[in-house]
Amino acid sequence: MKTVKVSLNSIDKVKTFVNDINRFDFDFDLVSGRYVIDAKSIMGIFSLDLSKPIDLNIHADGDKLTEVMSVLKPYIVD
Repeated sequence: MKTVKVSLNSIDKVKTFVNDINRFDFDFDLVSGRYVIDAKSIMGIFSLDLSKPIDLNIHADGDKLTEVMSVLKPYIVD
């Protein structure tokens, strides 16, 4: 598992983010405070405070993780 911070501060960004990660068949969790939601759920994402970066837990490793990281590059913040 790997954790990165992502910024999903617009409706269009959330829609493209969900479309991008739905191509993969492993789990993604968004963690905001004590809330953990399925990152593939648009409704779940909109229940979070999107004004600040959110932790994304990626449940993958090896080559799959490398592929996911390249797809998620536009959303990742430092």
